[in-house]
Formats: sequence, structure tokens, C-alpha cells
Amino acid sequence: MTTTANLHRPLRGIVPPLVTPLADRDQLDFAGLERQLERVIGGGVAGVFALGTSGEAPSLSLDLRRAVVRETCRLVRGRVPVLVGITDTCLVDSLALAVIAAEHGAQAVVLTTPYYFPISQAELETLARTVVRESPLPVFLYNIPQFTKNAFEVASVRRLADEPRLIGIKDSSGDLSYFRQLCELARERPDWTLLMGPEELLAEGIAAGGHGGVNGGALIWPQLLVELGSAALNGDAAHVARLQPRLLSLGRIYRVSAHPAAIFKALKCALSLLGICDDRMAEPLQAFTEHERAQVRAILAECGLLSTPDAG
Repeated sequence: MTTTANLHRPLRGIVPPLVTPLADRDQLDFAGLERQLERVIGGGVAGVFALGTSGEAPSLSLDLRRAVVRETCRLVRGRVPVLVGITDTCLVDSLALAVIAAEHGAQAVVLTTPYYFPISQAELETLARTVVRESPLPVFLYNIPQFTKNAFEVASVRRLADEPRLIGIKDSSGDLSYFRQLCELARERPDWTLLMGPEELLAEGIAAGGHGGVNGGALIWPQLLVELGSAALNGDAAHVARLQPRLLSLGRIYRVSAHPAAIFKALKCALSLLGICDDRMAEPLQAFTEHERAQVRAILAECGLLSTPDAG
């Protein structure tokens, strides 16, 4: 069984949230997944996160999620830690996926708040403790209330910090005040990993005491995110200032559409233009229109990631 000893803590650097490349409605694009993984591992990332929001996990069948875990771990071959999202509206399925992740060699699982039903903080704490104690792998929390409609309040995270196999949290709320409070908590748990979700806040999050980020832009431009994260971790503010405009320029792809899922639609669109995988979305979501795709293409070209705006 994999234990916390198998995961370097705190995990420092960039952990990209993998998209799930689809060959059909319920079929994984194996070659696309391999190209994605080779791109980010070759770019120097600190780990990978499968079946998160960018991976469209809530829209995937349990069989497809199993395939993602199995193939991701097989293709990574132990080169970096693999984190696996196990959030589900059904606790039994969450724990079953945690077992699968352990069997295939992942290093940790990631739990966000269940969606659909409103849940009290007491219920969330009970859920988290149940998962931490029954999962064969250590657990990260994941706060993304804009999608789940439920949040891990700081007081709840503080109480949960007495669980030694709870080893960190990824915060995608975009609330720097909340993140700074998590940083204070992390100082009391020096073994914790605290990761920033929104990449435009990566440098600020690290300066506040975070250890890195789970940033979709690393799928597209891994070297930039890795270099920026390293500069921030080393306290090199001048280098961060030089790199930040490039990051913000790339981030324009997320504003091409006003759709609530624009961020991971843009990621798949960009990866398609770069020849990594198809941009097919898990239904009922649909890929960007040709007009939106052309805008993403132009931004990638301006960033130097495509040779011309018409490439792709």
C-alpha cells in the first residue's frame, strides 16, 4: 500500500490539472493522454493531478475514471507524483476510486466538497474524516465553491488539520484573504502542501506562504509556469515581474468565452491547436466554436506557441 512516505512533502512547484482527452463519448484517447503527460513532465512539473475540474471528472463514467487513473499512472511510470480526484456525490464511489488509485500507484487522492445538496460544515468535516481514515492513500482537500456550491471554511480546515493523513489543500476560490489564512495554518503543519488554483494568483499565493500551484496553463506552456513558480519560491521578485506579463497574456484564452466552463474548454481547445489531443468535451458540454477557436489560436501565436495565427 502506498503511504504518505511515498509523497515528498510539502510538494513544491507546479502540478498541472490534466484534461481528459476523449476519443468518443465514453472512450479515453490514450495517445492524447500520453502526449499531454510527456509535454508537462518534460516541462519540469512537480506532479500531475488527474480527474479534477479541468479533467471534467463529474461528467465521466466511473469506468472512464478508472481508465484515466490506470493509464495516467502507467504512463507516468513513477517520474512524478500522481494525485487523483475522487469527489463524487456518492461516498462509496469516492472510496472505491481511492482504492483504484492506490492499486495503480498514485501517491494521493484529492477531495472537494460534494455538489448538488447543500452541506453543513459539520457534515463536510465528517465526510473528510471518513475519507481520510478509510482511503488507502493520503488526502488533499480541494476548495472550489464556485462549482461545488459548498466550501471548506477555514475553521473546518483548522479542525481537520489534526488528521495526520490529511496532507494539504488546493484552493481555487480566488479569495486571497482565504488563502492567506490557509498559509497561517500551513505554518502550523510544516508537512502540509498548500497549492494555488488560479494561475494569475500563483506568485502572490507563493509569496504568502503557498508551495506552488495546480494551474491549467502548465498544460499549454509548462516551462513558463514552472519557471514562474520556481522564481516565486526562490523569492526572485524581479524574475517574477518579468514572467508575469507572459502568463497574463496566455490567460486571455480563458476570457474568449463567457461560458462558466470557459477555462477548461479553452485548455482543450489550446491543446487541440498544439496537436496534443482533440478538443471534444464530455457531454453535455460542447467545444469552442470556430470563432472562439480562432481567437485562442491567435493568442497562442502571440505567445510564440504557434508559428502563425493560422497554424493548427
